Amino acid sequence: MAEKEKLAEKLFRETKTGWEGIDLKKKEDIFSFCKDYMEFLNESKTEREIIKSTKKIIEDNGFKNIKEYSKLKQGDKVYYNNRDKSMYLAIIGKDSIEKGINIIGSHADSPRLDLKPNPLYEEAGFAYLKTHYYGGIKKYQWTTIPLAMHGVVVKPSGEKIEITIGEDEKDPIFTITDLLPHLASEQMERKLKEGVKGEELNLLVGSIPYDKEKCAEAVKLNIMNILYEKYGITEIDFVSSELEIVPAFRARTMGLDNSMVAAYGQDDKVCVYTSLRAMLEIKEPKTTAVCIISDKEEIGSMGNTGMESHVFDTFISEILNKLGINKPNLLDHIFCNSKMLSADVDAAFDPIYASAYEKNNSGYLGRGIGLNKYTGARGKSGASDANAEFVAMIRNIFEKENIEYEFAELGRIDIGGGGTIAYILANKGVDVIDAGVPVLSMHAPYEVTSKFDIYEAYRAYKAFYKS
Repeated sequence: MAEKEKLAEKLFRETKTGWEGIDLKKKEDIFSFCKDYMEFLNESKTEREIIKSTKKIIEDNGFKNIKEYSKLKQGDKVYYNNRDKSMYLAIIGKDSIEKGINIIGSHADSPRLDLKPNPLYEEAGFAYLKTHYYGGIKKYQWTTIPLAMHGVVVKPSGEKIEITIGEDEKDPIFTITDLLPHLASEQMERKLKEGVKGEELNLLVGSIPYDKEKCAEAVKLNIMNILYEKYGITEIDFVSSELEIVPAFRARTMGLDNSMVAAYGQDDKVCVYTSLRAMLEIKEPKTTAVCIISDKEEIGSMGNTGMESHVFDTFISEILNKLGINKPNLLDHIFCNSKMLSADVDAAFDPIYASAYEKNNSGYLGRGIGLNKYTGARGKSGASDANAEFVAMIRNIFEKENIEYEFAELGRIDIGGGGTIAYILANKGVDVIDAGVPVLSMHAPYEVTSKFDIYEAYRAYKAFYKS
């Protein structure tokens, strides 16, 4: 090798796909891990379903509700279920918790359509449900695709009725219609973001009238009667419901080489699953390990199940109470000594839309877990900017374990921006960096990830917990 080539190998940052030179054993491990991940996705499309699935998994692995403990000790595995929509887990470490905790935080919510409080109406012989989109979506992507309904209806008595329609092959599905090209000349003149308007995202749910007797709104009556006979609900019960409309697509392996996963809601369920799997495999951690599965990230983390609430602080305070060490300001000191990976996805470079990215500072599919030192918009507005010392620490953890990683920004400067829950924990004094899986078609009804990156994220989270 020429001296110039040796020097370049020594000094330049190597950029290559992680699949290059991978051995058969690791490839088999990756594919097996991602098979389990896809099964998890198919069972857990909403935040409530994520928490329900997680609760079963962790209880099967020795975790108990923190309310069951009067005292805690090293090795105890506890969780706090926040209203069935977010959850916090911890394994008490060998070191004093006063030295800080290692946190990995993801979010269970994904862009979707929610039913309005008064959704059902009839027009021209069709019954529709009105929706209100949740999170940042391209509205036109949600028309003419198969959609399913997931969620709960709660009666004034407290009775909770779970509803899932459209996932079983025997179930009906729903859709939102669009205008045929022959009649769409006026629609096609709209700007792309207004091609389909929010008030046009109405779900088609039926067309047969109630035939026992003639009446007004007979199709609506028939739909309501079907719901009443199957679920015992009436129209007023919609106001105390959380019914979400999500794609009826199943998670599938993608590509002739089976190298990718295509699925709804990988932002951020891919980080939920990988961080949860990592947590389950930690044995006797040195530092107390904490896993956050938050809600409402897609709309600003507000509300009592979002990270802006103080419920997470309550969970950590309860741990301190049951360790018998709580005292004034201890929680603040612990946060100031703590480290966190904000486990959220990153926008992967898409060569079809290359102008939206800056190639030298983009995440690429197949190169490992993606790290963002900062997110925000324009002049880093709203960003949590990780300090160099903490970035070096994370590099050291990953490099010791030969974990493939890459650093990126969220597209070109001034073209957009985004954020995660990182700033919320950073505001408490925690050292935080964003670390997640690069995604193609983020926020679309069907997102794409690399199986290699999914597996490296799991390995990275596990290494962080062990550090």
